[in-house]
Amino acid sequence: MASHSAAASPFCRPEEDPFLLLESTLRSMEEILRRSRGLPLRRTWIEQPYGEEEITILEEEVIPAIQQCLARVDELDERLLAQQELLQRCQLEAGREALAELRLQMA
Repeated sequence: MASHSAAASPFCRPEEDPFLLLESTLRSMEEILRRSRGLPLRRTWIEQPYGEEEITILEEEVIPAIQQCLARVDELDERLLAQQELLQRCQLEAGREALAELRLQMA
């Protein structure tokens, strides 16, 4: 799973990229679970904190599901980047061919 930069982009602001948020959420969840090893996790809207059973579900089901989602998103990104690179190469080649044809016509 690749970690992506939140650098300035011509396409959207980092806060508009839901997958950057998902990556950040994953890191935060992992850190919270590491720091609270053996302690219950409090929630803001429920009196009963997460205990061992709920924490186990987070560790064994929720975190892997987020990781799987991000891995799939990485696959989609790689495919789109490959398509984008191919399109750019084709456009560059078409420009070269047009320039060569223009030079022949001018000669």
